[in-house]
Amino acid sequence: MMILAGDVGGTSTRLGLFKRGEGNQMVSVFEQQYDSQREETFEHLVVDFKNKILQNQNLNEDEKKIGVACFGIAGPIKKHADGKNYVEMTNVPHWPMIEEEHLSRLLHHVKVNIINDMPAICYGIQVLSDQDVLVLNPGKPQAGNQALIAAGTGLGEAMLYWDGKEYHPCPSEGGHSDFAPRKKKEIKLLRYLQQRFPQVSYEQIISGSGLVRIYEFLRDRGYGQESETWKKRLEEAKPTSDTEEDRRPAMISEAGMKNEDALCTQALNLFVSLYGAEAGNLALKYLAFNGVYIGGGIAPKILEKLRDGTFMKNFTAKEGKFAQQNAEIPVKVILNSNVGLLGAAWYAAKG
Repeated sequence: MMILAGDVGGTSTRLGLFKRGEGNQMVSVFEQQYDSQREETFEHLVVDFKNKILQNQNLNEDEKKIGVACFGIAGPIKKHADGKNYVEMTNVPHWPMIEEEHLSRLLHHVKVNIINDMPAICYGIQVLSDQDVLVLNPGKPQAGNQALIAAGTGLGEAMLYWDGKEYHPCPSEGGHSDFAPRKKKEIKLLRYLQQRFPQVSYEQIISGSGLVRIYEFLRDRGYGQESETWKKRLEEAKPTSDTEEDRRPAMISEAGMKNEDALCTQALNLFVSLYGAEAGNLALKYLAFNGVYIGGGIAPKILEKLRDGTFMKNFTAKEGKFAQQNAEIPVKVILNSNVGLLGAAWYAAKG
C-alpha cells in the first residue's frame, strides 16, 4: 500500500509518497517541496503532486496507487458535526479551510487523516536514528514523558505522553501563551512589544519574525548602533507582499553566528537564551524526564550557537532543586528536516 504524506507549514510544504519498510521504517519513493505562501490553496498542491506521481516514469503502476494519506498541518485541528477533521492554517491565512472530506474526494476516496504538525513530528521522532539528532545534553534519561519545542515560522509545542508501553502525542497551542520575562532586559523587551501588540506571546519572540523583533528592540532601545549598510540590507530583505518570504531572520541569524554585526550577535544571543528558558519551562510542565527535542527550521541553522552553552544555561536556570532536575533531562536537536513528513507517513501506515 502506497502512502501519501504531507508536512504542511507556513513557509514550505513537503509532500511525499512512501511505502512501509522493515519495522517502523518508512521508505520514501518520491518527494516534492512547495512554497506555501506562493500557492493559492493546499488542494492545488495535492492535485499537482498526484499528477506528478502519475507522470513519473520511474514509478511502476502499483507505486502510483495511493492507498491512504495523512497530512501534518500547522494549525489547530477541529471537527465538523460528522466527526471529520478540518483546519485553517495559522500562518497561511489566504488558504481556505482544509478538510479531510474534500481531500479524500481529490484522492479518489482513500482514507485521509489531518493531524496537527506537532504530533506529526512526535510520531516522526519515534523512527529517527542516532544520526538524525544532535545531543545538546545527554542527561540521565528515565522512562517517562518527552517534550517537543519547535521554532520556525511560528512556535510549536507538544508533549509525548508515555503510558508505559508507547508514546502518545498531545498537541498544544503553548507557543501562544503569555511571554514571561525574567530579567531587566527581557522586561524592557516585553514593554517594547506591548506597544505593538495587545498580547505578547512566546511565538512573537521565539520564531523567525521574533528574531527580527528582538533585533529591532535592541536597535531602538540603544543597545547598539545600526550601520547604514546593514540598515539598507535589511530594508531590501523585507517582504513586499504576504506571499514573499521574509529574508531578514536568516540574515540576522547568519550575521550573529559569524559575529559580523554586534546587534545581530546580541539578538541571536537573547533569542537562544529565551528559547532555552521556554524549553526548560516545557520540561517542567510535562515532566519530560526522557528528553526534550528541539525541532523546527531554525535550530539546525544555528547549531554552533545552541552548543555554546547559552541554551542549556537558561534551560536549567530554574527555582531550587528544579535546576538539577532539568540538568538531568536529555536535550536533542532534530537534524532530519523530514521528521514531520516521516511522522505523517508513519501515522497513516499504522492505521
